[in-house]
Amino acid sequence: MKNSPHKEIMRELDFAINELQELEAYPLEKLAEIVKDVGFECERCTRCCTREYNDHVFLLEKDVERVLSIDPDCTAPAPYFDFCDKNGTFYVEGYALRYKDDGTCKFLKNGLCSIYNERPSICRIYPYMLHREMDEEGNLDWRQVSGLNEHGYYHVEMDDETSLDIARQVKEYEALYLKQRINFFKTVLKHFEQNKLRHVQRQYDLLMRNFDKGEDVGVLVYHKGKLQPHKHKI
Repeated sequence: MKNSPHKEIMRELDFAINELQELEAYPLEKLAEIVKDVGFECERCTRCCTREYNDHVFLLEKDVERVLSIDPDCTAPAPYFDFCDKNGTFYVEGYALRYKDDGTCKFLKNGLCSIYNERPSICRIYPYMLHREMDEEGNLDWRQVSGLNEHGYYHVEMDDETSLDIARQVKEYEALYLKQRINFFKTVLKHFEQNKLRHVQRQYDLLMRNFDKGEDVGVLVYHKGKLQPHKHKI
């Protein structure tokens, strides 16, 4: 790996594989206890449905087809792009919901989700999560809740069965996400090797500055085991 031209991809791949193993070993009962203690209840403030609060809503592959059947123009390549080759093509692990010009979710209407019964997986488990992030001291640790005490009601009474079911859904979502990420890395690695390409950080930084200014960029989005071309602007 030290001398590999694809060390960035291989490093991220190894990290994702390791995180999946740790996720699967994380006790379901421990997460259920945290869910029950948090006792979150939505107050319909719709903050989580805005770019200002959540800069994107990532879609699992099973979510993409469902929301596209409702609105064919509701997806965009997920931020943030992972790699960029020498030809200026970006690579990203999947799709996200497209926001409206005012920064609200495309499906938010009159303060309510217009596709509530068909909403994406991440919306169903929010604000619960289970993945590792750096803390303020730079230590890698588990995070189980997003936006704690920033919206909604907390410490609402919840029975054991409900908290266990939520915990099970959270672990399932995070596992599916990591498996998609792992397959994305493997697919990009194969694509790079077959086409004699590699990630070029200088090209990435240059074109990302152009992208931030509103210029079009070429993106290959991972979906259904393939890299799909997508012309995208901010």
